[in-house]
Amino acid sequence: MHELEYDADPEAGSARNLGEDVVGLIVPDITNPFFAQLAKHIEMEAALRGIMVMLSNSHEDPAIERKQIKAMYDRSISGIIVVSTSDASLPFSSDIPIVSVDRRYGSYPLVTTDQWHGSGMLAEHLHGLGHRHMAYIAGPLETEVARQRRDGFVARVEALSRPEDPIDLTMQSGPFDSETGEAIGREILLSVRKGGRITAIATSCDQQAIGVLRCARDLGVHVPQDVSVIGFDDIAMASLVVPRLTTLRQPIEDLASGALERVLSETGFTTDYAIRGSLVIRESTAPPSEWS
Repeated sequence: MHELEYDADPEAGSARNLGEDVVGLIVPDITNPFFAQLAKHIEMEAALRGIMVMLSNSHEDPAIERKQIKAMYDRSISGIIVVSTSDASLPFSSDIPIVSVDRRYGSYPLVTTDQWHGSGMLAEHLHGLGHRHMAYIAGPLETEVARQRRDGFVARVEALSRPEDPIDLTMQSGPFDSETGEAIGREILLSVRKGGRITAIATSCDQQAIGVLRCARDLGVHVPQDVSVIGFDDIAMASLVVPRLTTLRQPIEDLASGALERVLSETGFTTDYAIRGSLVIRESTAPPSEWS
């Protein structure tokens, strides 16, 4: 991949046109393992087609994101794949194809995992194990993806809850990172250690879940004996942490190929494309202790 060096002079950029064998890719945080994996698979898929990928990191900043899109546009590349910073990003008007992936960018077509359905699978798994006292850590609610994951989890909990067998659910939200999981997880786990009723913590991404696991270890709370923890994404670390993380696997290869197919299409795509993920059950979830 090639890192983008932004040139503020549009004419200078136009003088260095890269041609039709280059696609731009903008991610909000390349240190996020999910985006790193996505970039890797887009690059691999592009290489099979003889296409090079110009990679840029917007640092979760809409202003930087817009500058990067314009810089790519000025270089007359084939198209741009954008993982947007937030729903508030001001879309760039372009006559070259733009496709958003995972997070929506303006009104451009989106390639995504079915977030709502995937989060519902997390709730169903925990309910099936016997959990009736759950906590959910949502992502940043200024993003559509975080709202969809939250809404999918809540909707499934509400559908499964019965007057004679109710489910208690508490929720908090924060960024998609391990620090959020650790901070919010600490509040929840301290109550668990003091005899609180929460028996399962669901998160909106694996990084949050890994933060919860780290905090549980520090506090002496045992996972899954004292509390179950479940994530979303299935990043590489999910199968390496202890205990190994139960999570919703995003079909990252399909997301990469779907985005690339659409940005390179000569006929153009105007509709969104949602792909269902799959539940990966590992050691971080189990029936609550009173069921043992």
